[in-house]
Amino acid sequence: MDILNNWKEIIGYIGTVLIAASLMMNSIGKLRKVNLAGASTFAFYGLLVSAYPVFVLNSFISAVDIFYLIRMKMEKDFFELFRIYRSNNPFLVRFVEFYRDDIVRFFPQFRLEPHKEDYIIIFILRNMMPVGLFIARPIEDNNLQICLDYVIPRYRDLKSAHYFYRRSHNIFDELNCQYFYVYSEVKKHITYLKKVGFTPAEEKGSGWYRRKVHYE
Repeated sequence: MDILNNWKEIIGYIGTVLIAASLMMNSIGKLRKVNLAGASTFAFYGLLVSAYPVFVLNSFISAVDIFYLIRMKMEKDFFELFRIYRSNNPFLVRFVEFYRDDIVRFFPQFRLEPHKEDYIIIFILRNMMPVGLFIARPIEDNNLQICLDYVIPRYRDLKSAHYFYRRSHNIFDELNCQYFYVYSEVKKHITYLKKVGFTPAEEKGSGWYRRKVHYE
């Protein structure tokens, strides 16, 4: 009986940890998913120990999470790319300054050079909000080296990335680009790169990744 009770407590603690962890998520989608897992686990715990108010409350929270996850899945977002031609553009400079601490978590070496003329600078707009920033520079053989590929924390659900990388865009058609190249040693960034279709670029050495500009 003691072992059974201990298992019940463990289930309760798991639910508690998941709910607490969900509150620290930046992404609304991740928050809902983890909160759903935690609330469902805690509802099950409430049922096991006959704590019916706990069961009812967390069942309700689970239902709310499911409702919003379905709604988020069904929502249609409008995406657009907006190119900037000057690296000293005031909004660009302010955007980079505002998110600098978060940017360096994924691109530790990134520094915006205000008078760099060969930058290709593109804001990713989501429902007319600038949620992402892509900066690259031309390299040999009609390729682009990515200097920055950043999305603000609230919108890291990969929708912006899929729009950017999995569609043909006139900007890159005009540049006649073949491959994107990027260097990274940041584990979270490498995980992201693999999710959007990058593979190791063995010809450039360790830490380099590439993918075709046009999605196939």
